[in-house]
Amino acid sequence: MFVFLSKLLPLFIYPIGLITLLIALALYFGKHETFRKLALGLSLLVLFVCGNRWVAYSGAKSLEWQYLPLAEIPQAEAIVVLGGATMAAEYPRSGVEVNGAADRVLYAAQLYQEGKAPLIISSGGSIEWQQEGQSTPSLEMAQLLMRFGVPENAIVLQTRSYNTHEDAVYSTEILKEMGIKKIILVTSAMHMPRSAALFLHEGLEVIPAPTDYRITQSIWDDLWKFEFPSTLLNLIPSESNISLTTNVMKEYIGLLVYRLQGWL
Repeated sequence: MFVFLSKLLPLFIYPIGLITLLIALALYFGKHETFRKLALGLSLLVLFVCGNRWVAYSGAKSLEWQYLPLAEIPQAEAIVVLGGATMAAEYPRSGVEVNGAADRVLYAAQLYQEGKAPLIISSGGSIEWQQEGQSTPSLEMAQLLMRFGVPENAIVLQTRSYNTHEDAVYSTEILKEMGIKKIILVTSAMHMPRSAALFLHEGLEVIPAPTDYRITQSIWDDLWKFEFPSTLLNLIPSESNISLTTNVMKEYIGLLVYRLQGWL
C-alpha cells in the first residue's frame, strides 16, 4: 500500500496532475464564478511556470551539477548501476530496449571494461501491478551488459527493490555479504543526489559516477541569450519542459520524504 500511495499521491502535485485537478474543480464549481476564475487562473500559472524552459532547466541543473564527472574514476570493489534505463522484451519488441536513461548501462559497462571494478551489481525490481511479464530492470540491464562484453559471472542481480531506497538497502545487503564497502555508483545525474545519499547512509564508501546529463554548459549558456526567437520558445510551455520539471519535482519530493522517513 505504501508503494502504491507513494506513486499515486505525487501525481496530484506534479504539473499535469495539478492542472487537471484545478480544471476539474473549476468545472465542478462552475456556478461560483470567483472560484472558477481562480482555479483556471492558477492552472494557467502552473502551466507557464512549470512549462517554460528557464524553470525546467534551472531545476535540472540544480540537481545534476551537484555531482560533476571526476577527472579520473578511482578503483573500487564493485560497480552498482541503478535500474530505470530499460524496457522489457515484450511483444512486439524484438528484445530488451532502452529509454533516455540508457547511458547508465553503457557507462557501467565502460567502467567495467576500463577495469575500475571486477563486479557489477545490477539493481532494480518490478512493482507487481506495473510489471511487464516476469522481467525486472535488474535482469534487463544484465542482458544488455553482457551484450557490451561484461561476462555473466561478473554481474550480480538485485531484483527485490521497488524504489531507490530499497535499491540502497538490498544492494548493500548483497555487498556486505561479499565483504564489499567501496563502490562506484552509476545512475543519471539528476538522480545522483538522492541515490548517493541513500548509499552513504547505508555505510558504504561511494564514488559517484553520474551520467545522462540533460544540462550541459553550452545549453546553459544559450538559455540566457535573450534573443527574440529563442526567448519566445523558452517562454512558451512545452511537453518536454513540463516533463523535465516533473522529474525535478520527483527528486526534490523524494529527498524530502526520505529525510522525513530517516532514510538519509
